[in-house]
Amino acid sequence: MDVPLDTYHIELQKQSSLLLAPPQRGVSGDRLIDLESWLPITAADRSANWKHAAFHNVTAMMGAGVLALPNAMVYLTWGPGILMLILSWIITLFTLWQMVEMHEAVPGRRFDRYHELGQEAFGPKLGLWIVVPMQLVVEVGVDIVYMVTAGKSLQHAYSITCGDHCQLQDSIVFWIFLFAIVQLVLAQLPNFNSIAAISLAAAIMSISYSTIAWAIPAHYGHTLPGNIELLQPVSYDFPPFKPVQLVQAGGSAVQKAPEDLSTADRWFGAFTALGTIAFAYAGHNVVLEIQSTLPSTPHEPSKIAMWRGVKFAYGVVAIGYFPVALIGYWAYGNQVTDDIITFVSRPTWLVVIANLMVVVHVIGSYQVIN
Repeated sequence: MDVPLDTYHIELQKQSSLLLAPPQRGVSGDRLIDLESWLPITAADRSANWKHAAFHNVTAMMGAGVLALPNAMVYLTWGPGILMLILSWIITLFTLWQMVEMHEAVPGRRFDRYHELGQEAFGPKLGLWIVVPMQLVVEVGVDIVYMVTAGKSLQHAYSITCGDHCQLQDSIVFWIFLFAIVQLVLAQLPNFNSIAAISLAAAIMSISYSTIAWAIPAHYGHTLPGNIELLQPVSYDFPPFKPVQLVQAGGSAVQKAPEDLSTADRWFGAFTALGTIAFAYAGHNVVLEIQSTLPSTPHEPSKIAMWRGVKFAYGVVAIGYFPVALIGYWAYGNQVTDDIITFVSRPTWLVVIANLMVVVHVIGSYQVIN
């Protein structure tokens, strides 16, 4: 049994080496065109440390989805909601640890990208067909969410700032296009090391707007800023109606929807809430790429520094996520909508800053994810 097994692994290594070697398929004069030169991972690129891994992971994991966590609690209520927050945190941390361990699972090799790990597990050809389509679905989906999130945040900040004189207030397409231009420029940066400063700024912004998201309800309690009363006393029962957010010039208002929520609506809301919590813990699709920037030796493999950075990042995520979800739900009960910053809408200067922080974070996160 040993001989066939060794022969299989030798052949697999040969095929993988041929497929994963930097391709040189074009010639321009006397110069070969290296298709891998756009995303190089060489010894010179493996110069990061655990701090870089920490803020890259914070940028990739923490997203604007944190602002919807209080609304997720509306449909799950206290017990199931807290349980799902904790379980999601533990499960995603465990799966992230698995990815860190698999980066150098085969002695002498580093799986710098997902498709390389898939090829090792399922074979050179089947691995690509299994991994790449799913990876593309995730990438495209996340990119769409980030573009819409950035566009909405820019639009909201603009509408608050300019009051009744907003010609572009209703045109979210313009703001998405503006975000896309910024990404087009930043996309020319070649690798992770070149976006370290952008990623650090994005991580700081994510922590900052998460803090704003729980600090406002913690300060004002069961009333909205400006002594604005809620539609009804705070309740933690299943919502009898769905609050509707109407964004207006200079602020926003919350109105009661004319129809009550049916049992089917509540079940649908509960499953949507589970998806909201699951989506909030993102970033797994770039774990291998982040770890590939770390140096590795037989005495100190890259997983040591990477795991240290991951633990720090997940501590930051817990500090950011749990207060937003719990304090936001405590303050407004089953009336809070799916964006707590838009829901409170005041003080306006702080809401504008928070929206711009979301934009900066999404700019950096978009680069890290892609």
